[in-house]
Parts: sequence; structure tokens; C-alpha cells
Amino acid sequence: MAWLMSGTYYENCSCDAMCPCSWSIFGHAATRDDYCRFAMAFEVKSGDVEGVDVSGTTFVLVGDAPPNMAEGNWKVGVVVDEGASEEQVASLGRVLTGELGGPPAAIGPLLGEFLGVERAAVSIEDENGSHRVKVGDSIDFTGRRVVNEGGDQVTFTGIDAHPAGPNLGVAPVSSAKVSAFGFGYAGEDLSGFANPFNWSG
Repeated sequence: MAWLMSGTYYENCSCDAMCPCSWSIFGHAATRDDYCRFAMAFEVKSGDVEGVDVSGTTFVLVGDAPPNMAEGNWKVGVVVDEGASEEQVASLGRVLTGELGGPPAAIGPLLGEFLGVERAAVSIEDENGSHRVKVGDSIDFTGRRVVNEGGDQVTFTGIDAHPAGPNLGVAPVSSAKVSAFGFGYAGEDLSGFANPFNWSG
């Protein structure tokens, strides 16, 4: 049976804006550190996974990758909001491990170690172009969408290698603190994106 989910996506990574790690999928290493670490939050507004309604759930992918992300050997863990049911968590896990295909499956060849699924309180505030993602005491980042003179968000297009692509809305993060699954980063004026996402498989 097919699955689908859609909603809003919020990203922060350890690089200075704009993120060179996205470019590293095409063979160009990141320049800030000897790693790229990221937190990708997904707020599911509508979703069904093989008959399980996952609407209203929220999850965050937390990862550690080499500066040239195309080299693989990523370490990735998932935090699911504690308000999700066990059935919803199990269904999201099947999607996020790539078992059911779709965009998450594209990460599979790059994954060196899956660090598991944890539960925590996840909150996302999004108002007037600014957002804040908070996961317990381990993740906290705040960003703001960049808009042009016409009020439209500045967007990169044609980014098929990114799980939340092909369009990525620019939303630099003013401050971030991430510490989960044994690694972390913190800083100001870091890379970020925020935009709708649509997944299916």
C-alpha cells in the first residue's frame, strides 16, 4: 500500500550560511569544519502510512556526516515527538529507514550507522516568517525566512539530492544548540532552510 505525508520542513546545520554541505552531494566538500552536522525537523500536517494516520506528528532527523557528504558513512538518529502513538512511531520508523521507499530511501546508500529512534517533547513555533524548533533540552534553533522585495521567499530549485527538495527555501538560523546521539554543535548565523515538503512512496 502506498504512503504519503506533507507538511513543513525546518533545517539547521553546522555550516555558515549558505550551507556548502548540500553542494557536497555533488562532490564539493564543506568548508567550515571537518564534518557536517544537521537537524532536520518535519512537521507532518497530513499523512498516511499503510493505513496509519500520521497527521499531526513531528520528527527530527539528527545527523553527522563527513564534509563531503557524497562519501557516505553518515550517522543518523531520529527523535519523534512524545505525543505520537506507538503505532505512529513504528510507521514513521519504517518510512525514515527507507524500508517503504520514497525520498528517505535515497539516504540509504549514504548511511553508515542508524542510531535509532528516541522520544522527546518537540515544539515548533512558526509565525510571521520566523520559526523556532525545540526538542527537549537537546535541540534549539531559531531561523527566519529570506524574502525578496515582492514578499516571496528566496528559494533554491532543482535540488533533487536533498530529502526535502527539490525546492529549498532559504531561512538562515540566528542561533542554534544541538546535542543528541553523542554529537552536537552550536553557533550563530548558521545555515538553514524552511519550506513545505511532500513525500510519497
